Amino acid sequence: MAVVFGDIGTSPLYTIREAFSGQYGLIADHDTVLGLLSMIFWSLMLVVALKYVTVILRADNEGEGGIMALMALAQRSLPKGSRAAYSIGIVGIFGAALFFGDGVITPAISVLAAVEGLDLVAPELHAWIVPVTVVVLATLFATQRHGTAMIGRYVFGPVAAAWFLVLAVIGVADIVREPEVLTAINPVWAVRFFADHSWGGIFILGAVILAVTGGEAIYTDLGRFGARPIRRAWYFFVLPALMLNYLGQGALVLENPEAARNPFYMGVPEWGLVPLILLSTAATVMASQAVITGGFSVARQAMQLGYIPRMTVRYFSGANRSQVYIPGINWAMMVIVLGLVLGFGSSSALASAYGVSMSMTMLIDTVLLAIVARALWPRWRLWVLPLCAVLLCIDLAFLTANFVKIPQGGWFAVALGIALFTMLRTWRRGRQLLRAEIQKEGIRIESFLSGLMLSPPVRVPGTAVFLTADKDVVPHALLHNLKHNKVLHEQNIFLNVVTLNIPYSHKRLIVERVGERFYRVVVRFGFMETPDVPLALMQTCDVSELCLDPMDTTYFVSRESIVASARRGMPIWRDKLFVLMHRNAAAASSYFRLPGNRLVELGTQVEI
Repeated sequence: MAVVFGDIGTSPLYTIREAFSGQYGLIADHDTVLGLLSMIFWSLMLVVALKYVTVILRADNEGEGGIMALMALAQRSLPKGSRAAYSIGIVGIFGAALFFGDGVITPAISVLAAVEGLDLVAPELHAWIVPVTVVVLATLFATQRHGTAMIGRYVFGPVAAAWFLVLAVIGVADIVREPEVLTAINPVWAVRFFADHSWGGIFILGAVILAVTGGEAIYTDLGRFGARPIRRAWYFFVLPALMLNYLGQGALVLENPEAARNPFYMGVPEWGLVPLILLSTAATVMASQAVITGGFSVARQAMQLGYIPRMTVRYFSGANRSQVYIPGINWAMMVIVLGLVLGFGSSSALASAYGVSMSMTMLIDTVLLAIVARALWPRWRLWVLPLCAVLLCIDLAFLTANFVKIPQGGWFAVALGIALFTMLRTWRRGRQLLRAEIQKEGIRIESFLSGLMLSPPVRVPGTAVFLTADKDVVPHALLHNLKHNKVLHEQNIFLNVVTLNIPYSHKRLIVERVGERFYRVVVRFGFMETPDVPLALMQTCDVSELCLDPMDTTYFVSRESIVASARRGMPIWRDKLFVLMHRNAAAASSYFRLPGNRLVELGTQVEI
């Protein structure tokens, strides 16, 4: 409940309040309140319960979820290297970038909305809202490097249980006074709302989407918990608690229209206000932690699939690989989140920026789901594909409603998503160009070995492992070693590390003998695995004649120095961006866990 539903679980703090804010021009009368509640109910049922919890959780990529896993699953259903597969990759990466763009807003808007309850306790505390929010968020990001497994189990778990129970209790207490709100589950009220407000009524979906933000995060956390626990928690605990609270807020507004300015906090007695603010702040910290952890997971997947540079990754548990910490991602998210808090200053201002890119991500999820269902679900596609058509209409309605938010702050999430997408594609394309240049100047291994044996160099004891991006081309490190040291090791391995489009590799090693004491080794990792090369090479004795002594093995790595050129490849500004990203990428030695005392790095200059 804490990790999977932390994001969507804090939406009651601001959803109905924002629907009745001045930008939508709604009057808190009987029909409008019931129409709004009906839209929230059916959005939760159709978008979250049906689309994500019931259907998309079935689209597990070897047990893993998230938009990048769904993209890889959709690509595998298409011919490899086809234009369709390439297009799916573009769409999926754009969706992941947009998801991150809206994801960084979650900690800012959630904690701000919780701390803003101080306004109701004492209006003179208003000036402290932003500073307190900054302190809470900065502390949260600063503690990530220590790991959160113990805090998650013994703090976030109980906080989540208490939070959803309190949501339900507050909702029931308000519903008892105005039980008529229970009729809002009738979709006729939503239809009547649109009939009364004509086409202008669609823009209220820009506020309704706040109730379903976090749906994508449910799918992202599939690999940690599995579909069955997620479904049980949603249907039997989280969904009832959320709907009871939304209905309770609606009942409060029916009873007192003035409560629309903050129906979440005004629905509790004065003695319970301070404890509720404290619990809300704890719950929003929990939701923020879920977003941060999800950011680490998505970044690791993107790194393994070759869409972002290698970064330092730290693990807190040998048994649970989801307990990761990526310093670069953590500090980048902190800067963006604190910038949002200081720049927008209130949760109402941030709500205008929220939901724009999320609506695009939900639409992309629906498209990818339709592709997967058509290709891989022959028994279910007869009903999943028509469902996708209905969901596509809903996603388009949300997207249309959120377009009006772009001038009011939604531009930030879209701009951040586009910037991230540009960086992801630049890194991917730059790596392709770099590999092409190396291949152009490279020598085929077979030709090299046949020529080398005509006049063999001096052999020295031990094993040399040469990392190469292309298993058919002689690594530059080997050529430099022969040129400068004029020796060859007794045993030589051309090592190619491959990241697969599946979470976990079922066949780790492929070993091929290519010459006298020369071997070509391919090590295969899934995108959710840690690429530990020395550990993988220890298994060579199990699959071939090749055996390594770790204390008698030296690793040779080429470190390229990139020169940008306007005459080839990408536009010069993208070349320079790639050079900057390449310069700041983590060294292959640390990323592949190569022992520093057994490592030799040799540089080479490449123009792209």
